[in-house]
Amino acid sequence: QVQLVESGGGLVQPGGSLRLSCAASGTIAGIFAMGWYRQAPGKERELVGTIYMNGNTDYADSVKGRFTISRDNTKNTIWLQMNSLKPEDTAVYYCKMTIWVVPVAREYWGQGTQVTVSS
Repeated sequence: QVQLVESGGGLVQPGGSLRLSCAASGTIAGIFAMGWYRQAPGKERELVGTIYMNGNTDYADSVKGRFTISRDNTKNTIWLQMNSLKPEDTAVYYCKMTIWVVPVAREYWGQGTQVTVSS
C-alpha cells in the first residue's frame, strides 16, 4: 500500500509564497506520475499540476508561471512551490500518485493540507 502525506500549508498574505511537500511511502514500482490538486469550498477538485517519471511537468493555466512542481526521487517526495499567491488560490491542496501496473492503474491520495491566502 502506498501512503501520501502532505505538509506545508498555512496562512499567507496575498503576493506571498508557500511551499508544500508530499512524501510517498510504501512500495512504488512501475510507471507512475504524481501531481497536485486543490479544492475550494463548494467547488470541484481541480488539477494544479503533474510531474512525470521523466521530470516533465504540466500546469493548469491558472497557476502557470507562479507555481512549480519539483521532485526528489531518492526520498519519493515532490514539492509545490507557490509564488505570487492570490486569495483565489485558497483551497485544500491534495497530493496524488498514479501507478500503472498492467493491466490496471491505481490512484492514491493524501489527506490534504489547507492553504489560505488572506490579508
